[in-house]
Amino acid sequence: MENVGGMFGLGGSGAGGSSEERKKALMREIQQQQSIENARTLIEKINENCFEKCIPKPGSSLSSGETTCLTNCMQKYMNAWNTVSTAYIQRIKSDPSSN
Repeated sequence: MENVGGMFGLGGSGAGGSSEERKKALMREIQQQQSIENARTLIEKINENCFEKCIPKPGSSLSSGETTCLTNCMQKYMNAWNTVSTAYIQRIKSDPSSN
């Protein structure tokens, strides 16, 4: 199991900076991966919810009404997502037990 730490740059001393620097680099990598996963989830949820709501009978092209519905739905969904994400981040930052 000692190689697990090495895979993440956390094993022993040596090249690559201090243990604290390696931890910070790992945290940045995890945050980047989480951001990518959040974006993927957002797109998936928009596709699921807006497609079902705006396109009752899929065809070879979208009507102007379907296009407008999709645009409005995506904007509302992204605004709601951003509002919830911002509130969640603020809550985490203000929670004294998270430090």
